[in-house]
Amino acid sequence: ILEKNFQNQKQDYEKEIELLKGEIKILKEEKTQLQQQIQQEIIIQDGLKVEVGQLTKQAQKIPELQKEIELLQTQKLDVEKQAHSQKRELREKMSEVTKQLLESYDFEDVRSRLSTEDLEHLNEDGELWFAYEGLKKATRVLESHFQSQKEIYEKEIEGLNFKVEHLSQDINHLQKLFREENDINDGIRLEVSRLTSENLVIPDLKQQVAELENQKLDLENRLQEQTVKLKGNGPTMMSNRLHYELERDRTQRRTTEAQNEVDIKEKESLKDTMQGIEGLSNGLMQDEVQGELQSKIKQVTTRLAVENMDLEEKLDMKDRIIKKLEDQIKTLTKTIEKSEAHVPAAPKEYIGMMEYKKEDEERIIQNLILDLKPRGVVVNMIPGLPAHILFMCVRYADYLNDADMLKSFMSVTIDGIKQVVKEHSEDFEMLSFWLSNTYYFLNCLKQYSGEEEFMKHNTPRQNKNCLKHFDLSEYRQILSDLAIQIYHQFIVVMENNIQHMIVPGMLEYESLQGISGLKPTGFRKRSSSIDDTDTYTMTSILQQLSYFYSTMCQNGLDSELLKQAVKQLFFLIGAVTLNSLFLRKDMCSCRKGMQIRCNISYLEEWLKDKNLQSSNAKETLEPLSQAAWLLQVKKITDDDAKEICEHCTSLSTVQQIVKILNSYTPIDDFEKRVTPSFVRKVQAMLNNREDVPQLMLDTKHLFQVTFPFTPSPHALELIQVPSSFKLGFLTRV
Repeated sequence: ILEKNFQNQKQDYEKEIELLKGEIKILKEEKTQLQQQIQQEIIIQDGLKVEVGQLTKQAQKIPELQKEIELLQTQKLDVEKQAHSQKRELREKMSEVTKQLLESYDFEDVRSRLSTEDLEHLNEDGELWFAYEGLKKATRVLESHFQSQKEIYEKEIEGLNFKVEHLSQDINHLQKLFREENDINDGIRLEVSRLTSENLVIPDLKQQVAELENQKLDLENRLQEQTVKLKGNGPTMMSNRLHYELERDRTQRRTTEAQNEVDIKEKESLKDTMQGIEGLSNGLMQDEVQGELQSKIKQVTTRLAVENMDLEEKLDMKDRIIKKLEDQIKTLTKTIEKSEAHVPAAPKEYIGMMEYKKEDEERIIQNLILDLKPRGVVVNMIPGLPAHILFMCVRYADYLNDADMLKSFMSVTIDGIKQVVKEHSEDFEMLSFWLSNTYYFLNCLKQYSGEEEFMKHNTPRQNKNCLKHFDLSEYRQILSDLAIQIYHQFIVVMENNIQHMIVPGMLEYESLQGISGLKPTGFRKRSSSIDDTDTYTMTSILQQLSYFYSTMCQNGLDSELLKQAVKQLFFLIGAVTLNSLFLRKDMCSCRKGMQIRCNISYLEEWLKDKNLQSSNAKETLEPLSQAAWLLQVKKITDDDAKEICEHCTSLSTVQQIVKILNSYTPIDDFEKRVTPSFVRKVQAMLNNREDVPQLMLDTKHLFQVTFPFTPSPHALELIQVPSSFKLGFLTRV
């Protein structure tokens, strides 16, 4: 019976040994498959090396560069996912094999079933024990073999991870070069747009030069007529001197026209060079070449700007000289007439008034307010010239001590400003122009009111021009309310022009190409995606802001008012972007936070370029900046939660922070979702903060506007009315 039992057990063990041999064969086949996969990975690695070499060679082709970057990213993710999956499968197979080897036999059960005699007999026979020892050796060999294979695979995976990191560094370097190239192109476009806007001024300069030439010819004809009438040595010497000055003025004007033509040619050549640079910018240029081109462009643009300023100053001087010559001719004619009548001549002095008749009020308002175009005024004119002319008329009514005349003029002036603002309620340039002139008119009423707090800023000559008979403080309040109304409409027009650009430019447009190229899965295509609004980028927002800034500067808007307007615009950009971030989970990711932070840095750089750091506009972007930081920061441990609570102080409510954490959506496997327990930790830490339970920001909020008093440095006696204003019926007093 024992022999039969032993024979049966021997047959069972032989079957089990055959099964183990089959499993060993299967493991060998799996080993060969793993080796083939390693070879495939080596082939993929070689392919990646070849592609990296091609990228370095083709670095001068920007469009192809972007495609190669995306291709490398996809391959990188595939290799990493494949490595993770292989590592996971290998560990599972290793664990299964070891469990099968260790749990296939229950040696204690076998020994308990056999008696001591059977064990001695078996030991004497030795066959079963020999099989058992063979199985133990086989399992040890398999364990050592699999351990060595595991170490080899882990080393290979580490090598692949190192190569993937190296490839990611190369990709980041290429992306940095691409961003620098985009920044250079944007700077060039902005410079070209600025030069083109300056070129628009040249036709107006030519027109003024032509008008001055006509005035000069009239002066020459009148001078010749006067020289015929002059008698005596004194008048002849005066006429000769005037003739000499006119000739000198003619030669200087010719030189200024020649310089103007040279400037036009240089600007055209600069445009050609700009176009050439934009063509060359399709390839990646070297850093030295870029630096030289940028320095050359800056030098040329600064030189042209200085020459334009010099030209404008020369034209202003010529206007003044011609007016001075006209005044001299008038005084000369009067002296001649009085000398013929044997009456001593008295030189005329201006006292800074504009004489008008009461029936001319409608013509003044029509020509000076309703029909006046901003583009025809800003060239070579002092800021707020229409406002100064209006105040000179007010001084004349005060000088006559005519209360009805003064009240009527102030009423029609305020009604005219209201009418022109109402008719052009959507015209940004017109609103900017009349906001500036209303502000200057209000300052003139304060400066020349005779009150001590305003008179201390005046010169003695300006204090002589103060109002003598009437107190216009009531009208100052009316004008202040009107200026606030114009400012609010002015802000609304700017917001309407820029609001539709904010979400596409700040959130949806990918200025960091390749970093945010992946889209989170599980979201439907939105109608407001970048595919529908690809025309609006961060550059579009910056160009719109630059247009607002240049228009306000050309219209002479006070620097403090300009800073308040920029602060209001930056608040709108931050509020609209943050509200959209709260509503869109597909935008709540680490890489989108990097994108938002980059766009904020562009806005801060724009403020620095325009010298607007003191406008407090940067502080209005702080909630958006902290939201971008919250998307990028690690959100796992208690220390992370504490850091979030300490840093996110500008996010006004606890609800906003929790909303961003709950909406956080990972783009790939490298990002992890925020756990509910972490959100509860943050919420518990923030419970002590006193906040209004409000999620969305009020994009219609308007900061309180203030109109600081800035005295005008221009003397009223020297202000002259240009012929383009069509106010020839006014008499300068």
